[in-house]
Amino acid sequence: MTYLTIPLNSTYNKKSFSCGKTVLDDYLHKYASQDIKRKVSACFILPKDNACIIGYYTLSNDNIPQEELPEEIKKKMPKSYSYLPTTLLGRLAVDKNFKGQGMGELLLLDSLQRYYDASITIGSMAVVVDPLDAEAVTFY
Repeated sequence: MTYLTIPLNSTYNKKSFSCGKTVLDDYLHKYASQDIKRKVSACFILPKDNACIIGYYTLSNDNIPQEELPEEIKKKMPKSYSYLPTTLLGRLAVDKNFKGQGMGELLLLDSLQRYYDASITIGSMAVVVDPLDAEAVTFY
């Protein structure tokens, strides 16, 4: 499968990235590399040219209590699982220089393709998002 994104690496200038939301900027600048080393999350970037990052997203394993599922989904799930495996799309951000160009949608589609491909070999029944604010809720 071909993806638009690549795993974050030291070739790209993380410090120049700014989406305008401190928590998302700080994550990429300070914590993403540590999380990757610790295997807490995977961070994928959409690069431009030689060192610029257009946007990024993170994926990690997660789970959801079966009791929180809507009844129509719950009845299709095996009763032996108290928690069902999911994938967390934890962060998604686009540099403010690229806002309004559909880059967020491209990143979302790329993340869903990665999720789907991984779910074939590692069970995951859904993608979970944790929106930062009302703008993110509207986006998702």
